Amino acid sequence: MPALPPTPAPAPRPVLGIQGPVVAFHDPWAGDASDEVMRTGTGIPIPAQDPAPTPAEFVAALGDLGADFYVHHVLPGHADPRAMLRDLTAGGIDVVLGNEYGNINGPYVPGTNRWDVPADVVREAAASGRLAGVLYDEPEHLQIHADQYRHDDHLPHFGQTDGLSAPEAVEVIDRTVRAVVHDVDEATAAVGTAPVPVLAEQVFPVMFHTLARAGMTPAPKVMKESFQPLQLGTALGAALQYDRELWICADLWGPDIGPWPTRAPGLPGHSPAEFASALRLAYLFAPTRLFVENIDVLVRHRGGGRFDATAHGEVWREFVRDFVPRHPLLWSHRDARADIALVHADDSDFGRGERPFGNRAATAPVESRSVFAAWHALSHGQLPATGSCMHIPGFDFPRHRLNGVPRSQFPLPSGADEPTALHGLFQATRGVLVFDEHVRADQLGHAGLIVVAGSRLPEMTLVALRTRAEHGATVLIPRWLCDAAHARSERLQAGRWVVYDSLDDGDATAALAPHLGPDDVWTQRFGDHELRIRAASPGGETLDFEVTRHG
Repeated sequence: MPALPPTPAPAPRPVLGIQGPVVAFHDPWAGDASDEVMRTGTGIPIPAQDPAPTPAEFVAALGDLGADFYVHHVLPGHADPRAMLRDLTAGGIDVVLGNEYGNINGPYVPGTNRWDVPADVVREAAASGRLAGVLYDEPEHLQIHADQYRHDDHLPHFGQTDGLSAPEAVEVIDRTVRAVVHDVDEATAAVGTAPVPVLAEQVFPVMFHTLARAGMTPAPKVMKESFQPLQLGTALGAALQYDRELWICADLWGPDIGPWPTRAPGLPGHSPAEFASALRLAYLFAPTRLFVENIDVLVRHRGGGRFDATAHGEVWREFVRDFVPRHPLLWSHRDARADIALVHADDSDFGRGERPFGNRAATAPVESRSVFAAWHALSHGQLPATGSCMHIPGFDFPRHRLNGVPRSQFPLPSGADEPTALHGLFQATRGVLVFDEHVRADQLGHAGLIVVAGSRLPEMTLVALRTRAEHGATVLIPRWLCDAAHARSERLQAGRWVVYDSLDDGDATAALAPHLGPDDVWTQRFGDHELRIRAASPGGETLDFEVTRHG
Protein backbone atom coordinates (compact mmCIF):
# COMPACT_ATOMS: atom_id res chain seq x y z
CA MET A 1 0.00 0.00 0.00
CA PRO A 2 1.43 3.46 -0.84
CA ALA A 3 2.30 5.66 2.12
CA LEU A 4 -0.35 8.18 3.06
CA PRO A 5 0.49 11.88 2.74
CA PRO A 6 2.27 13.34 5.79
CA THR A 7 0.21 15.04 8.46
CA PRO A 8 1.40 18.14 10.33
CA ALA A 9 0.02 16.90 13.65
CA PRO A 10 0.19 13.53 15.40
CA ALA A 11 -2.33 11.32 13.61
CA PRO A 12 -4.90 9.31 15.49
CA ARG A 13 -4.90 5.57 15.31
CA PRO A 14 -7.21 2.93 16.69
CA VAL A 15 -6.28 1.76 20.17
CA LEU A 16 -5.06 -1.84 19.80
CA GLY A 17 -5.97 -4.78 22.01
CA ILE A 18 -5.78 -8.54 22.46
CA GLN A 19 -8.40 -10.89 23.89
CA GLY A 20 -7.29 -13.39 26.53
CA PRO A 21 -6.75 -17.15 26.27
CA VAL A 22 -9.49 -19.73 25.82
CA VAL A 23 -7.53 -22.94 25.15
CA ALA A 24 -3.83 -22.05 25.09
CA PHE A 25 -3.30 -21.69 28.83
CA HIS A 26 -5.10 -20.82 32.03
CA ASP A 27 -6.44 -17.40 32.77
CA PRO A 28 -3.39 -16.03 34.61
CA TRP A 29 -5.47 -14.76 37.54
CA ALA A 30 -7.98 -17.63 37.84
CA GLY A 31 -5.42 -20.42 37.49
CA ASP A 32 -6.77 -23.97 37.72
CA ALA A 33 -10.32 -22.61 37.95
CA SER A 34 -10.03 -22.05 34.19
CA ASP A 35 -10.56 -25.79 33.72
CA GLU A 36 -13.78 -25.76 35.76
CA VAL A 37 -15.71 -23.99 32.99
CA MET A 38 -16.01 -24.11 29.22
CA ARG A 39 -14.12 -21.16 27.76
CA THR A 40 -15.21 -21.62 24.15
CA GLY A 41 -18.61 -21.79 22.50
CA THR A 42 -17.84 -25.16 20.88
CA GLY A 43 -19.79 -27.10 23.52
CA ILE A 44 -16.73 -29.26 24.27
CA PRO A 45 -14.40 -28.64 27.23
CA ILE A 46 -10.84 -28.14 25.96
CA PRO A 47 -8.04 -28.43 28.55
CA ALA A 48 -5.26 -25.86 28.53
CA GLN A 49 -2.55 -26.78 26.02
CA ASP A 50 0.48 -24.77 27.22
CA PRO A 51 2.08 -24.24 30.63
CA ALA A 52 0.40 -21.52 32.65
CA PRO A 53 2.23 -18.18 32.66
CA THR A 54 2.32 -16.08 35.78
CA PRO A 55 0.33 -12.85 35.71
CA ALA A 56 3.54 -10.85 35.36
CA GLU A 57 4.71 -13.03 32.46
CA PHE A 58 1.36 -12.69 30.73
CA VAL A 59 1.24 -8.91 31.10
CA ALA A 60 4.79 -8.71 29.78
CA ALA A 61 3.72 -10.76 26.75
CA LEU A 62 0.80 -8.41 26.10
CA GLY A 63 3.20 -5.47 26.24
CA ASP A 64 5.66 -7.17 23.91
CA LEU A 65 2.83 -7.76 21.44
CA GLY A 66 1.98 -4.05 21.51
CA ALA A 67 -1.40 -4.32 23.25
CA ASP A 68 -2.83 -1.08 24.60
CA PHE A 69 -5.70 -2.98 26.20
CA TYR A 70 -6.67 -6.49 27.22
CA VAL A 71 -10.11 -8.05 26.66
CA HIS A 72 -10.72 -10.09 29.81
CA HIS A 73 -13.72 -12.39 29.97
CA VAL A 74 -14.53 -12.67 33.66
CA LEU A 75 -14.89 -16.15 35.18
CA PRO A 76 -18.06 -16.23 37.28
CA GLY A 77 -17.14 -17.10 40.85
CA HIS A 78 -13.60 -15.84 40.32
CA ALA A 79 -14.47 -12.25 39.66
CA ASP A 80 -12.26 -10.35 42.13
CA PRO A 81 -10.36 -8.11 39.70
CA ARG A 82 -7.95 -6.41 42.10
CA ALA A 83 -4.85 -8.48 41.35
CA MET A 84 -5.49 -8.28 37.61
CA LEU A 85 -5.99 -4.52 37.76
CA ARG A 86 -2.82 -4.08 39.79
CA ASP A 87 -0.79 -6.09 37.28
CA LEU A 88 -2.29 -4.42 34.21
CA THR A 89 -1.75 -0.98 35.75
CA ALA A 90 1.90 -1.85 36.33
CA GLY A 91 2.15 -2.80 32.66
CA GLY A 92 0.31 0.32 31.43
CA ILE A 93 -2.48 -1.75 29.85
CA ASP A 94 -6.22 -0.99 29.95
CA VAL A 95 -8.93 -3.61 30.35
CA VAL A 96 -12.27 -4.45 28.77
CA LEU A 97 -14.49 -6.69 30.91
CA GLY A 98 -16.40 -9.34 28.94
CA ASN A 99 -19.27 -11.69 29.76
CA GLU A 100 -18.63 -14.67 27.46
CA TYR A 101 -17.77 -17.27 30.12
CA GLY A 102 -20.88 -16.40 32.10
CA ASN A 103 -23.01 -16.70 28.97
CA ILE A 104 -21.60 -20.17 28.32
CA ASN A 105 -21.68 -21.50 31.89
CA GLY A 106 -24.04 -19.32 33.94
CA PRO A 107 -25.22 -18.26 36.45
CA TYR A 108 -27.81 -16.36 34.45
CA VAL A 109 -29.83 -13.23 34.97
CA PRO A 110 -33.28 -14.66 35.83
CA GLY A 111 -35.43 -15.20 32.76
CA THR A 112 -32.50 -14.91 30.32
CA ASN A 113 -29.43 -16.76 29.02
CA ARG A 114 -27.29 -13.72 29.89
CA TRP A 115 -24.63 -13.14 32.51
CA ASP A 116 -23.83 -9.56 33.46
CA VAL A 117 -20.41 -8.58 34.77
CA PRO A 118 -21.08 -7.78 38.45
CA ALA A 119 -21.39 -4.10 39.31
CA ASP A 120 -18.68 -4.33 41.98
CA VAL A 121 -16.22 -5.64 39.37
CA VAL A 122 -17.10 -2.77 37.04
CA ARG A 123 -16.65 -0.28 39.91
CA GLU A 124 -13.24 -1.70 40.87
CA ALA A 125 -12.04 -1.56 37.28
CA ALA A 126 -13.36 1.96 36.78
CA ALA A 127 -11.76 3.16 40.02
CA SER A 128 -8.39 1.85 38.82
CA GLY A 129 -8.55 4.21 35.84
CA ARG A 130 -8.00 1.26 33.50
CA LEU A 131 -11.53 0.34 32.43
CA ALA A 132 -12.05 0.89 28.69
CA GLY A 133 -15.39 -0.87 28.18
CA VAL A 134 -17.80 -3.66 29.10
CA LEU A 135 -18.29 -6.24 26.36
CA TYR A 136 -21.31 -8.42 25.58
CA ASP A 137 -20.24 -11.36 23.45
CA GLU A 138 -22.47 -12.14 20.45
CA PRO A 139 -25.68 -10.81 22.05
CA GLU A 140 -27.62 -10.90 18.77
CA HIS A 141 -26.72 -14.60 18.39
CA LEU A 142 -27.94 -15.38 21.91
CA GLN A 143 -31.14 -13.39 21.44
CA ILE A 144 -32.07 -15.33 18.30
CA HIS A 145 -30.59 -18.71 19.30
CA ALA A 146 -31.52 -18.69 22.96
CA ASP A 147 -30.64 -22.37 23.48
CA GLN A 148 -27.07 -22.08 22.21
CA TYR A 149 -25.64 -22.53 25.71
CA ARG A 150 -28.59 -22.68 28.08
CA HIS A 151 -30.62 -25.82 27.40
CA ASP A 152 -33.10 -25.95 30.28
CA ASP A 153 -35.48 -23.40 28.76
CA HIS A 154 -35.88 -20.96 25.87
CA LEU A 155 -34.78 -17.69 27.47
CA PRO A 156 -33.42 -15.11 25.01
CA HIS A 157 -30.59 -12.79 25.95
CA PHE A 158 -32.55 -9.57 26.44
CA GLY A 159 -36.00 -10.95 27.11
CA GLN A 160 -38.79 -13.25 26.00
CA THR A 161 -40.27 -12.45 22.58
CA ASP A 162 -42.45 -15.47 21.83
CA GLY A 163 -45.67 -14.38 20.14
CA LEU A 164 -44.60 -10.76 19.69
CA SER A 165 -44.55 -8.70 16.50
CA ALA A 166 -41.19 -7.35 15.37
CA PRO A 167 -41.82 -3.85 16.81
CA GLU A 168 -42.97 -5.39 20.10
CA ALA A 169 -39.89 -7.62 20.25
CA VAL A 170 -37.62 -4.66 19.53
CA GLU A 171 -39.31 -2.77 22.38
CA VAL A 172 -38.52 -5.62 24.81
CA ILE A 173 -34.89 -5.69 23.70
CA ASP A 174 -34.60 -1.90 23.76
CA ARG A 175 -35.92 -1.67 27.31
CA THR A 176 -33.51 -4.33 28.61
CA VAL A 177 -30.46 -2.94 26.81
CA ARG A 178 -31.12 0.55 28.12
CA ALA A 179 -31.24 -0.90 31.64
CA VAL A 180 -27.96 -2.78 31.08
CA VAL A 181 -26.24 0.38 29.83
CA HIS A 182 -27.71 2.37 32.73
CA ASP A 183 -26.31 -0.14 35.25
CA VAL A 184 -22.81 0.14 33.77
CA ASP A 185 -23.07 3.94 33.73
CA GLU A 186 -24.22 3.88 37.35
CA ALA A 187 -21.26 1.71 38.36
CA THR A 188 -18.70 4.05 36.79
CA ALA A 189 -20.44 7.14 38.15
CA ALA A 190 -20.34 5.66 41.65
CA VAL A 191 -16.55 5.94 41.65
CA GLY A 192 -16.48 9.30 39.87
CA THR A 193 -15.28 8.15 36.46
CA ALA A 194 -16.62 8.83 32.98
CA PRO A 195 -18.98 6.37 31.27
CA VAL A 196 -17.44 3.61 29.18
CA PRO A 197 -18.88 1.97 26.05
CA VAL A 198 -21.06 -1.09 26.47
CA LEU A 199 -20.10 -3.18 23.47
CA ALA A 200 -22.14 -5.52 21.28
CA GLU A 201 -19.48 -7.77 19.73
CA GLN A 202 -21.41 -9.36 16.88
CA VAL A 203 -20.94 -12.29 14.55
CA PHE A 204 -24.24 -11.93 12.65
CA PRO A 205 -24.89 -8.68 10.72
CA VAL A 206 -28.29 -8.14 12.32
CA MET A 207 -29.50 -6.06 15.27
CA PHE A 208 -26.58 -3.60 15.02
CA HIS A 209 -29.03 -0.71 14.76
CA THR A 210 -31.46 -2.12 17.32
CA LEU A 211 -28.71 -2.38 19.93
CA ALA A 212 -27.00 0.90 18.99
CA ARG A 213 -30.28 2.76 19.28
CA ALA A 214 -30.65 1.42 22.83
CA GLY A 215 -27.14 2.56 23.77
CA MET A 216 -24.68 -0.19 22.86
CA THR A 217 -21.54 0.37 20.80
CA PRO A 218 -21.20 -1.70 17.59
CA ALA A 219 -18.23 -4.07 17.59
CA PRO A 220 -18.43 -6.15 14.40
CA LYS A 221 -16.26 -9.19 13.89
CA VAL A 222 -14.23 -9.22 10.70
CA MET A 223 -13.00 -12.47 9.17
CA LYS A 224 -15.03 -15.11 11.13
CA GLU A 225 -17.77 -16.26 8.70
CA SER A 226 -18.61 -12.73 7.60
CA PHE A 227 -18.87 -10.92 4.28
CA GLN A 228 -16.72 -7.90 5.02
CA PRO A 229 -18.44 -5.11 3.01
CA LEU A 230 -21.81 -6.16 4.40
CA GLN A 231 -20.61 -6.58 7.98
CA LEU A 232 -18.67 -3.32 8.08
CA GLY A 233 -21.20 -1.32 6.07
CA THR A 234 -23.97 -2.36 8.46
CA ALA A 235 -22.06 -1.73 11.68
CA LEU A 236 -20.56 1.53 10.45
CA GLY A 237 -23.99 2.79 9.41
CA ALA A 238 -25.34 1.99 12.89
CA ALA A 239 -22.44 3.81 14.55
CA LEU A 240 -23.01 6.89 12.38
CA GLN A 241 -26.80 6.92 12.72
CA TYR A 242 -26.71 6.62 16.51
CA ASP A 243 -23.48 8.55 17.17
CA ARG A 244 -21.55 5.66 18.70
CA GLU A 245 -17.94 4.66 18.75
CA LEU A 246 -17.01 1.82 16.41
CA TRP A 247 -14.86 -1.04 17.67
CA ILE A 248 -13.72 -3.91 15.43
CA CYS A 249 -12.81 -7.44 16.49
CA ALA A 250 -10.46 -9.30 14.15
CA ASP A 251 -11.77 -12.77 14.98
CA LEU A 252 -9.51 -15.65 13.98
CA TRP A 253 -12.13 -18.35 14.52
CA GLY A 254 -13.26 -19.29 11.02
CA PRO A 255 -14.20 -21.92 8.45
CA ASP A 256 -10.87 -22.79 6.81
CA ILE A 257 -7.96 -25.10 7.61
CA GLY A 258 -4.40 -25.09 6.37
CA PRO A 259 -0.70 -25.63 7.07
CA TRP A 260 -0.60 -23.48 10.18
CA PRO A 261 -0.59 -24.36 13.91
CA THR A 262 -4.17 -25.13 14.96
CA ARG A 263 -5.51 -24.94 18.52
CA ALA A 264 -8.97 -26.35 17.74
CA PRO A 265 -11.13 -26.90 14.64
CA GLY A 266 -11.44 -23.42 13.18
CA LEU A 267 -8.92 -21.79 15.54
CA PRO A 268 -7.48 -20.27 13.51
CA GLY A 269 -9.79 -20.64 10.54
CA HIS A 270 -8.02 -17.97 8.47
CA SER A 271 -4.54 -18.05 6.98
CA PRO A 272 -1.75 -15.72 8.13
CA ALA A 273 -2.01 -13.90 4.79
CA GLU A 274 -5.75 -13.33 5.23
CA PHE A 275 -5.17 -12.17 8.80
CA ALA A 276 -2.64 -9.60 7.56
CA SER A 277 -5.12 -8.14 5.07
CA ALA A 278 -7.99 -8.23 7.57
CA LEU A 279 -5.97 -6.24 10.11
CA ARG A 280 -5.15 -3.59 7.51
CA LEU A 281 -8.77 -3.47 6.38
CA ALA A 282 -10.05 -3.03 9.93
CA TYR A 283 -7.43 -0.38 10.69
CA LEU A 284 -8.23 1.66 7.57
CA PHE A 285 -11.90 1.80 8.60
CA ALA A 286 -10.55 3.88 11.50
CA PRO A 287 -12.43 2.37 14.44
CA THR A 288 -12.05 3.75 17.93
CA ARG A 289 -10.48 0.47 19.04
CA LEU A 290 -9.38 -2.68 17.26
CA PHE A 291 -8.62 -6.00 18.94
CA VAL A 292 -7.76 -9.55 17.95
CA GLU A 293 -9.52 -12.68 19.16
CA ASN A 294 -7.36 -14.05 20.60
CA ILE A 295 -3.89 -14.50 22.05
CA ASP A 296 -4.05 -18.30 21.67
CA VAL A 297 -3.37 -17.97 17.94
CA LEU A 298 -0.55 -15.44 18.30
CA VAL A 299 1.83 -17.29 20.64
CA ARG A 300 2.88 -20.59 22.21
CA HIS A 301 3.94 -20.41 25.84
CA ARG A 302 6.90 -22.73 26.36
CA GLY A 303 7.13 -22.11 30.09
CA GLY A 304 9.00 -19.69 32.29
CA GLY A 305 7.62 -16.67 30.49
CA ARG A 306 9.03 -17.68 27.10
CA PHE A 307 6.44 -16.95 24.41
CA ASP A 308 7.17 -17.94 20.82
CA ALA A 309 5.24 -16.09 18.14
CA THR A 310 3.32 -18.21 15.65
CA ALA A 311 2.99 -17.30 11.97
CA HIS A 312 -0.16 -15.39 12.91
CA GLY A 313 1.72 -13.76 15.78
CA GLU A 314 4.40 -12.54 13.40
CA VAL A 315 1.66 -11.02 11.24
CA TRP A 316 0.34 -9.16 14.30
CA ARG A 317 3.83 -7.92 15.20
CA GLU A 318 4.41 -6.61 11.68
CA PHE A 319 1.05 -4.85 11.77
CA VAL A 320 1.70 -3.18 15.13
CA ARG A 321 5.37 -2.35 14.68
CA ASP A 322 5.54 -1.52 10.98
CA PHE A 323 2.21 -1.00 9.21
CA VAL A 324 0.52 1.18 11.83
CA PRO A 325 3.44 3.60 12.34
CA ARG A 326 3.95 3.94 8.57
CA HIS A 327 0.28 4.64 7.85
CA PRO A 328 -1.05 7.35 10.15
CA LEU A 329 -4.75 7.92 9.67
CA LEU A 330 -6.13 11.23 8.52
CA TRP A 331 -9.77 10.30 9.18
CA SER A 332 -12.03 8.66 11.73
CA HIS A 333 -14.92 6.26 11.24
CA ARG A 334 -17.13 9.24 12.10
CA ASP A 335 -16.06 10.82 8.78
CA ALA A 336 -17.60 7.97 6.76
CA ARG A 337 -19.94 8.98 3.94
CA ALA A 338 -22.34 6.83 1.96
CA ASP A 339 -22.24 6.79 -1.81
CA ILE A 340 -25.12 4.32 -1.58
CA ALA A 341 -27.44 4.13 1.43
CA LEU A 342 -29.34 0.92 2.10
CA VAL A 343 -32.34 1.61 4.34
CA HIS A 344 -34.21 -1.25 5.95
CA ALA A 345 -35.90 -2.24 9.19
CA ASP A 346 -34.25 -4.93 11.29
CA ASP A 347 -35.98 -8.32 11.30
CA SER A 348 -32.91 -10.13 12.72
CA ASP A 349 -32.90 -12.38 9.64
CA PHE A 350 -29.47 -13.36 8.31
CA GLY A 351 -30.82 -15.97 5.90
CA ARG A 352 -32.41 -18.78 7.87
CA GLY A 353 -35.61 -16.86 8.58
CA GLU A 354 -36.11 -18.64 11.89
CA ARG A 355 -36.91 -17.25 15.34
CA PRO A 356 -36.89 -13.53 14.56
CA PHE A 357 -35.56 -11.78 17.67
CA GLY A 358 -35.84 -15.16 19.43
CA ASN A 359 -39.56 -15.61 18.74
CA ARG A 360 -40.15 -19.36 18.32
CA ALA A 361 -43.72 -18.79 17.14
CA ALA A 362 -42.76 -16.87 14.00
CA THR A 363 -40.59 -16.79 10.93
CA ALA A 364 -39.14 -13.67 9.41
CA PRO A 365 -41.47 -11.97 6.92
CA VAL A 366 -40.77 -12.80 3.31
CA GLU A 367 -40.13 -9.10 2.66
CA SER A 368 -37.03 -9.26 4.88
CA ARG A 369 -35.34 -11.26 2.14
CA SER A 370 -35.36 -8.16 -0.05
CA VAL A 371 -32.37 -7.02 2.04
CA PHE A 372 -30.33 -9.93 0.68
CA ALA A 373 -31.51 -9.12 -2.84
CA ALA A 374 -30.35 -5.54 -2.36
CA TRP A 375 -26.86 -6.58 -1.26
CA HIS A 376 -26.73 -9.05 -4.15
CA ALA A 377 -27.53 -6.26 -6.62
CA LEU A 378 -25.22 -3.71 -5.00
CA SER A 379 -22.27 -6.15 -5.13
CA HIS A 380 -22.58 -7.02 -8.83
CA GLY A 381 -24.01 -10.39 -7.76
CA GLN A 382 -20.95 -11.23 -5.64
CA LEU A 383 -22.90 -11.47 -2.37
CA PRO A 384 -25.53 -14.21 -2.12
CA ALA A 385 -29.17 -13.37 -2.66
CA THR A 386 -30.13 -15.78 0.12
CA GLY A 387 -28.41 -14.46 3.24
CA SER A 388 -25.96 -12.06 4.81
CA CYS A 389 -23.23 -14.37 6.18
CA MET A 390 -21.89 -17.89 5.65
CA HIS A 391 -24.21 -19.46 8.24
CA ILE A 392 -26.73 -20.29 5.53
CA PRO A 393 -27.27 -23.29 3.24
CA GLY A 394 -24.62 -23.61 0.56
CA PHE A 395 -21.52 -23.18 2.72
CA ASP A 396 -19.74 -26.31 4.00
CA PHE A 397 -16.98 -25.39 6.43
CA PRO A 398 -13.68 -27.27 5.92
CA ARG A 399 -12.94 -26.98 9.66
CA HIS A 400 -15.51 -29.73 10.24
CA ARG A 401 -12.95 -32.20 8.88
CA LEU A 402 -11.05 -31.78 12.15
CA ASN A 403 -14.01 -32.59 14.39
CA GLY A 404 -12.97 -36.24 14.55
CA VAL A 405 -9.50 -35.44 15.88
CA PRO A 406 -9.39 -36.05 19.66
CA ARG A 407 -9.01 -32.78 21.54
CA SER A 408 -6.05 -34.28 23.38
CA GLN A 409 -4.07 -34.20 20.11
CA PHE A 410 -4.37 -30.42 19.83
CA PRO A 411 -2.59 -28.14 19.18
CA LEU A 412 -1.83 -29.56 15.77
CA PRO A 413 1.39 -28.38 14.10
CA SER A 414 -0.68 -28.15 10.91
CA GLY A 415 -4.42 -28.28 10.36
CA ALA A 416 -4.07 -29.53 6.76
CA ASP A 417 -1.33 -30.05 4.21
CA GLU A 418 -3.07 -27.80 1.71
CA PRO A 419 -5.00 -24.67 2.68
CA THR A 420 -8.69 -24.36 1.94
CA ALA A 421 -10.04 -20.98 0.86
CA LEU A 422 -13.77 -20.92 1.49
CA HIS A 423 -13.60 -17.51 3.17
CA GLY A 424 -12.42 -14.38 1.42
CA LEU A 425 -12.42 -10.71 2.31
CA PHE A 426 -13.61 -9.15 -0.93
CA GLN A 427 -16.84 -8.27 -2.68
CA ALA A 428 -17.14 -5.15 -4.82
CA THR A 429 -19.44 -2.48 -3.41
CA ARG A 430 -19.39 1.30 -3.72
CA GLY A 431 -19.58 3.03 -0.36
CA VAL A 432 -22.64 1.16 0.92
CA LEU A 433 -23.76 2.10 4.44
CA VAL A 434 -26.85 0.71 6.14
CA PHE A 435 -29.41 2.77 8.06
CA ASP A 436 -32.53 1.55 9.80
CA GLU A 437 -36.14 2.62 9.35
CA HIS A 438 -35.72 5.56 11.74
CA VAL A 439 -33.09 7.35 9.65
CA ARG A 440 -33.46 11.11 9.15
CA ALA A 441 -33.12 12.92 5.83
CA ASP A 442 -29.97 14.76 6.95
CA GLN A 443 -28.26 11.44 7.74
CA LEU A 444 -28.74 10.40 4.11
CA GLY A 445 -27.46 13.65 2.66
CA HIS A 446 -24.34 12.32 0.91
CA ALA A 447 -25.85 9.32 -0.84
CA GLY A 448 -26.58 9.64 -4.55
CA LEU A 449 -28.47 6.34 -4.47
CA ILE A 450 -30.79 5.21 -1.69
CA VAL A 451 -32.11 1.65 -1.84
CA VAL A 452 -34.99 0.83 0.47
CA ALA A 453 -35.82 -2.76 1.42
CA GLY A 454 -37.21 -4.80 4.29
CA SER A 455 -40.60 -5.33 5.84
CA ARG A 456 -41.73 -2.00 7.32
CA LEU A 457 -41.20 1.75 7.04
CA PRO A 458 -42.65 4.54 9.20
CA GLU A 459 -44.48 7.41 7.54
CA MET A 460 -41.92 9.94 8.77
CA THR A 461 -39.12 7.99 7.05
CA LEU A 462 -41.10 7.86 3.82
CA VAL A 463 -41.27 11.66 4.00
CA ALA A 464 -37.50 11.83 4.62
CA LEU A 465 -36.86 9.66 1.57
CA ARG A 466 -39.07 11.88 -0.59
CA THR A 467 -37.07 14.87 0.64
CA ARG A 468 -33.79 13.26 -0.42
CA ALA A 469 -35.25 12.49 -3.87
CA GLU A 470 -36.35 16.11 -4.24
CA HIS A 471 -32.76 17.16 -3.47
CA GLY A 472 -31.20 14.96 -6.14
CA ALA A 473 -30.99 11.39 -4.88
CA THR A 474 -32.28 8.39 -6.77
CA VAL A 475 -34.50 6.46 -4.37
CA LEU A 476 -35.45 2.86 -5.13
CA ILE A 477 -38.31 1.72 -2.93
CA PRO A 478 -40.40 -1.47 -2.96
CA ARG A 479 -44.05 -1.12 -3.77
CA TRP A 480 -45.07 -2.89 -0.55
CA LEU A 481 -43.57 -0.04 1.53
CA CYS A 482 -45.38 2.72 -0.36
CA ASP A 483 -48.79 4.14 0.37
CA ALA A 484 -51.14 4.66 -2.58
CA ALA A 485 -50.00 8.24 -3.11
CA HIS A 486 -46.35 7.25 -3.63
CA ALA A 487 -46.62 3.87 -5.35
CA ARG A 488 -45.53 4.97 -8.83
CA SER A 489 -42.16 5.90 -10.29
CA GLU A 490 -41.64 9.58 -11.05
CA ARG A 491 -39.14 12.41 -11.24
CA LEU A 492 -39.07 14.56 -8.13
CA GLN A 493 -37.45 17.93 -8.81
CA ALA A 494 -33.70 17.13 -8.92
CA GLY A 495 -34.00 13.40 -8.25
CA ARG A 496 -35.95 10.23 -8.99
CA TRP A 497 -38.42 8.04 -7.14
CA VAL A 498 -38.28 4.50 -8.55
CA VAL A 499 -40.83 1.99 -7.29
CA TYR A 500 -39.92 -1.67 -7.73
CA ASP A 501 -41.47 -5.08 -7.20
CA SER A 502 -38.10 -6.77 -7.70
CA LEU A 503 -34.61 -5.36 -8.08
CA ASP A 504 -34.43 -7.40 -11.27
CA ASP A 505 -37.09 -5.13 -12.81
CA GLY A 506 -35.83 -3.21 -15.82
CA ASP A 507 -36.44 0.21 -14.26
CA ALA A 508 -34.67 -0.85 -11.07
CA THR A 509 -31.59 -2.24 -12.80
CA ALA A 510 -31.38 0.86 -14.99
CA ALA A 511 -31.55 3.09 -11.92
CA LEU A 512 -28.90 1.06 -10.09
CA ALA A 513 -26.38 0.81 -12.92
CA PRO A 514 -24.88 4.34 -12.87
CA HIS A 515 -24.16 4.10 -9.13
CA LEU A 516 -22.61 0.66 -8.71
CA GLY A 517 -19.02 1.40 -9.70
CA PRO A 518 -16.59 -1.17 -11.12
CA ASP A 519 -17.02 -4.84 -10.30
CA ASP A 520 -13.44 -5.23 -9.07
CA VAL A 521 -13.24 -2.39 -6.51
CA TRP A 522 -14.73 -1.92 -3.04
CA THR A 523 -14.73 1.71 -1.92
CA GLN A 524 -15.55 3.65 1.21
CA ARG A 525 -15.29 7.43 1.62
CA PHE A 526 -14.13 9.11 4.81
CA GLY A 527 -14.53 12.86 4.39
CA ASP A 528 -12.42 13.81 1.38
CA HIS A 529 -10.44 10.55 1.47
CA GLU A 530 -11.54 7.47 -0.43
CA LEU A 531 -10.35 4.00 0.51
CA ARG A 532 -10.17 1.76 -2.57
CA ILE A 533 -9.85 -1.98 -1.99
CA ARG A 534 -9.11 -4.69 -4.55
CA ALA A 535 -8.67 -8.44 -4.31
CA ALA A 536 -4.98 -9.36 -4.45
CA SER A 537 -5.68 -13.09 -4.83
CA PRO A 538 -8.31 -15.02 -6.81
CA GLY A 539 -10.63 -15.73 -3.85
CA GLY A 540 -10.14 -12.35 -2.23
CA GLU A 541 -8.19 -13.90 0.65
CA THR A 542 -5.75 -11.00 0.44
CA LEU A 543 -6.35 -7.37 -0.42
CA ASP A 544 -4.60 -4.37 -1.95
CA PHE A 545 -5.38 -0.90 -0.63
CA GLU A 546 -5.19 2.56 -2.14
CA VAL A 547 -6.16 5.88 -0.58
CA THR A 548 -7.05 8.84 -2.77
CA ARG A 549 -7.94 12.35 -1.74
CA HIS A 550 -10.62 14.51 -3.36
CA GLY A 551 -11.13 18.22 -3.09
